[in-house]
Amino acid sequence: MTFAKPRITILGSTGSIGVSTLDVIARHPGRFEVFALSAATQVDLMLAQCAQFKPRYAVMAREPHARLLAEKIKANGLSTQVVWAQDAIEMIASHELVDVVMAAIVGAAGLPPCMAAAKAGKRLLLANKEALVVGGDVFMEAVRAGGAKLLPIDSEHSAIFQSLPEDPATWSERVEKIILTASGGPFRTRDPATLRQVTPDEACAHPNWVMGRKISVDSATMMNKALEVIEAKYLFGLAPAQIEVVIHPQSIIHSMVQYYDTSVVAQLGTPDMRVPIAYGLAWPERIQSGAKPLDFKNLATMTFELPDEVRFPGLRLAWDVLDASVGSTAVLNAANEIAVAAFLDGRIRFDHIHRVNHATLEAVSFSDVGTLEGLLALDAHARRWAGQIAEGLEV
Repeated sequence: MTFAKPRITILGSTGSIGVSTLDVIARHPGRFEVFALSAATQVDLMLAQCAQFKPRYAVMAREPHARLLAEKIKANGLSTQVVWAQDAIEMIASHELVDVVMAAIVGAAGLPPCMAAAKAGKRLLLANKEALVVGGDVFMEAVRAGGAKLLPIDSEHSAIFQSLPEDPATWSERVEKIILTASGGPFRTRDPATLRQVTPDEACAHPNWVMGRKISVDSATMMNKALEVIEAKYLFGLAPAQIEVVIHPQSIIHSMVQYYDTSVVAQLGTPDMRVPIAYGLAWPERIQSGAKPLDFKNLATMTFELPDEVRFPGLRLAWDVLDASVGSTAVLNAANEIAVAAFLDGRIRFDHIHRVNHATLEAVSFSDVGTLEGLLALDAHARRWAGQIAEGLEV
């Protein structure tokens, strides 16, 4: 079978998703072309990626890192053009020669380039859940208006996408609910009274997945699942009451769809992000991902349990903000980013993360959130409030 060679931009190429994406691409020489890469600060890793994949553009978030990369690119005889700043990131996301954009920038910073890719009608592989949590209907309207194809890369949402009927027009007639699975993170069985002593290294030690520090902390608090509930609402157009969460510690079933006849369709696989990445890159085809296949002969027992709201109080916030004013999801995301950063820096305790999130939702008032500019202004406003709240807490 002959394939056209899609040109790919990877936003966040030095993060865990970006590195995994390039690993999948490297396994299929001649099938994909890396057009552009972007990163924040990791100059040496970006240099190595440019040497291997020879993109046309390499974008760094700030000028000092870009200038250093440019010097090293020149010294190594590479032809990649180095640029920097937000405009450059949006340029490589919407460039007329680009077919596919992997959106793997962590946090709300990924929303503007995701919007640019959506408006330009790209196939958008969305690993940045915050684009939907912050962007909501504004982002989805950009996807519709631009004619973009939105494919989820989060393992849970990719599993749901693979388990739903092919025709979205039939979802409301056939689907009763979707069930997002969660590993429960490193503190699933830990006494909630001891969580105040949790260190950043403990919170980042996920039992199943290899992830960045921010999302690892989110998994430990189950705020990642709260954000995924919000993301699922916008991705699949379901009511919040049709979205459930169940803890599945083995991370083998990545999520499920329950139909009106009570049948349940699930997607299973090893806990390796290269599986949903490969699916997104090759969709509607399937290609080798590099992940190990499941061995059902030696598969441990699969278990399920309900989330403990005492241990994971932040999970309930997902349904709270979906039932609140438009923009509340953006406030929650902003507060959580500030709280997690403060925890990782040692400025607040682990159990303070929920306190910052809840207090920020109560403190922030807003109105105009019908545009990207309005959402970004709300995001900045909520961050200021969350920062002030975090500063008032004693470690």
